[in-house]
Amino acid sequence: MLAGLLTDGGRNPDSAFAIDQPARDGVSEASSPDHRVSGNPPRREHVPLGILYMVGATIVFAASSAASKWLVARYPIGEVLFTRTAVALMTCALFILPYAGLAVFRTHRLRHHVMRSVSQGFSQTFLLIAFSLMPLAGAIAINFSAPLFATLVSALLLKEAVGPVRWAALLVGFCGVLIVTNPGTETFQIGALFALANAVLYGSVTAAVRGMTATESAETLTLYQLVLLTAFFTLLLPLGWISPTPIDAAWIVFNGVANAVGQYWWTKSLHLGPASAVAPFFYLSLVWAIAIGFLVWGDLPTIGLLIGSAIVVASGLFLLWREARKV
Repeated sequence: MLAGLLTDGGRNPDSAFAIDQPARDGVSEASSPDHRVSGNPPRREHVPLGILYMVGATIVFAASSAASKWLVARYPIGEVLFTRTAVALMTCALFILPYAGLAVFRTHRLRHHVMRSVSQGFSQTFLLIAFSLMPLAGAIAINFSAPLFATLVSALLLKEAVGPVRWAALLVGFCGVLIVTNPGTETFQIGALFALANAVLYGSVTAAVRGMTATESAETLTLYQLVLLTAFFTLLLPLGWISPTPIDAAWIVFNGVANAVGQYWWTKSLHLGPASAVAPFFYLSLVWAIAIGFLVWGDLPTIGLLIGSAIVVASGLFLLWREARKV
């Protein structure tokens, strides 16, 4: 799992990479006046707001996923990935650089940004392959095992405290996912394997981003991710390119802008709360996926999908209520 590369087993729950930093980088984050990138203020916890950012991210990500599924049926996967990320990069740069300037790229963790982007590059590629091979809701449902992986990584590597109530809510939510996916010979297909691979990598990246937010701002994390992902997906362009029609070009722009907003809100969410608290709300993507799948492709939700979704949403709402009471 790439989380092993992205996290160095630091004892501080707010910094996965703090341990042995002087030996690796020749500078101590605790003593250096520049340990916070671009003069960013210390990160402050605000779990309910982080949850709201995650919910917003699920909405725009669902719209982007639907656009990607529609486009990948007409264009090569590499082209869809590259255009989506390139447009997202231009969108974020347009809003971030005027007030943050190039100082937003100042970092002591370039190799961690690179490792994170490589992991996300493979994760997004696997997810688009899954979209091309199976219904949208099914692929997203399988992806919902990602919060469980994120919680495991956060507890084992980032040493975040995950109480029994959170564990119970997460396990209940995962049971809902099992009801949705209904594992069996009919659902065991190659598309599901790609969706599961994406879930493992997504969970690892979620925990890694949480560790990086100790010194990296949401703007720095977002721009580095998009710059490196654009470069990564450029390598896929020789595999195929089809000039888009004007209508499809508009969908490509929409896909990229939605992806930009989703990436920023997702990163901002992890900046405001621990992965074990905010990541479970990615479950809500299934609600939007069911609606979009029915409206666009006529996919009727099964009884298992509805029951499992209800369990997943209920566990997420319980976590939201529990976290809000702590404020």
